[in-house]
Amino acid sequence: MSAVYEGALQDLVEEFGKLPGIGPKSAQRLAFHILQADSGDVNALAQALSNVKKRVRFCEICGNVSEEAECTVCQDPRRDRTMICVVEEPKDVVAIERTREYRGLYHVLGGAIDPMAGIGPDNLRIKELMPRLQNGEVTEIVIATDPNLEGEATATYLVRLLSTLGVTVTRLASGLPVGGDLEYADEVTLGRAFSGRREID
Repeated sequence: MSAVYEGALQDLVEEFGKLPGIGPKSAQRLAFHILQADSGDVNALAQALSNVKKRVRFCEICGNVSEEAECTVCQDPRRDRTMICVVEEPKDVVAIERTREYRGLYHVLGGAIDPMAGIGPDNLRIKELMPRLQNGEVTEIVIATDPNLEGEATATYLVRLLSTLGVTVTRLASGLPVGGDLEYADEVTLGRAFSGRREID
């Protein structure tokens, strides 16, 4: 982003511009919002940014975000310890928890296989999953990677890896969104909608 403003304001615009999904115009809007905001609100934001870097880390067991060595899910004795749901990012844990349909444990990979970006299996938390399966308590692995090319590549790799370990490996069902049009569906979604079709009573 070429310099438009001077000094501290330009620095702030440039820092906002480094955030994902924030373009030059959004970066300028955010910078001017901060400039016009109450000092108390700005200080609270600065403190929150500082606190998240100091206090938040990743769970030693599953890789979810936590302020302790183990996250609240791993610490919860009421969770079903025979199931582990494998997701790409901590935000996916939040999305699944909101459904209230799943009561097992999680394993966060920290991304998906993406050769174009130089991300292979060794760059993900796949090897950390293996020790969790050794005591025989886990009977099912639910693969909940995103239904895109990278997520499918990751799921395929995991299925191959886990198929010899004697655990059931399942994949979240996916298909066409309610209210969606076929012409706007991507190939992966439409293909899975066909393969997952069932007879109408």
